[in-house]
Amino acid sequence: MKLLVFGQTGQVAQELARRLPADVTAHFLSRAEADLMDHAACAAAVMASDADAVINAAAWTAVDKAEAEEPAATTVNGDAPAAMAKASAARGLPFLHISTDYVFDGSGSEPFTPEHPTSPLGAYGRSKLKGETAVRAAGGNILILRTSWVVSAHGNNFVKTMLRLGCERAALNVVGDQIGGPTSAASIADALFTCARAMVAGQAGGTHHFSGAPDTSWADFAREIMAQAGLACKIGDIPTSAYPTPATRPANSRMDCSALLADFGILRPNWKMDLNAILKELSA
Repeated sequence: MKLLVFGQTGQVAQELARRLPADVTAHFLSRAEADLMDHAACAAAVMASDADAVINAAAWTAVDKAEAEEPAATTVNGDAPAAMAKASAARGLPFLHISTDYVFDGSGSEPFTPEHPTSPLGAYGRSKLKGETAVRAAGGNILILRTSWVVSAHGNNFVKTMLRLGCERAALNVVGDQIGGPTSAASIADALFTCARAMVAGQAGGTHHFSGAPDTSWADFAREIMAQAGLACKIGDIPTSAYPTPATRPANSRMDCSALLADFGILRPNWKMDLNAILKELSA
């Protein structure tokens, strides 16, 4: 199987490259090859490729920055995937696209199903929802994989921030009233490989949810990071209101992932085990 992957330096793109199965080849597009601000370049890259499937692992992920720069975020997260999906459909290639829990409003306490009405709270969520809508409208065999709380040993993420602060401070307050599923980029990469294989073989994609289990709070996630890392930093719970940010975060990021299991046989990964693997990599 040959893959064309938009993205090189992001958490998921790096894990796709690192975890590439022996019988899979992939070309990872750099910004110089396909700038997500240039829709024509994105479409041209797909049209020129000899890949069997296309994965979009590139995105605007600066949630707070999107509030001040929504047009740019929308171009990257909305218009660029639209061009990729249209070109993929024209070529008859499966197109796999990563989305987010931020397309929901975070209300309630029940897990969101893929069919639940969307209602993003901010610019980032709106930009990702525009991408979802455009990808579906392209008409090809598409997979939209919504995920949450992505972490890895690469780039900037919650695990690395907690490790840094845990070494610097004896105590730390972390938001305790936002609930979701931490998801490792490695597990997302493996899920994408599984889905791509099935779609190349003719299976339909659709919209699916994928997040780590069990659901937890940021504060409890932080406590587990400190415990596994052997850090003495004590974690205190604070409400979201005590930690204001430019972008409003969903209080409820629980995601119902049962359809992904039913359609592709993919279980929710245990985030505590994935965290252990991330910490081992960072310590090495």
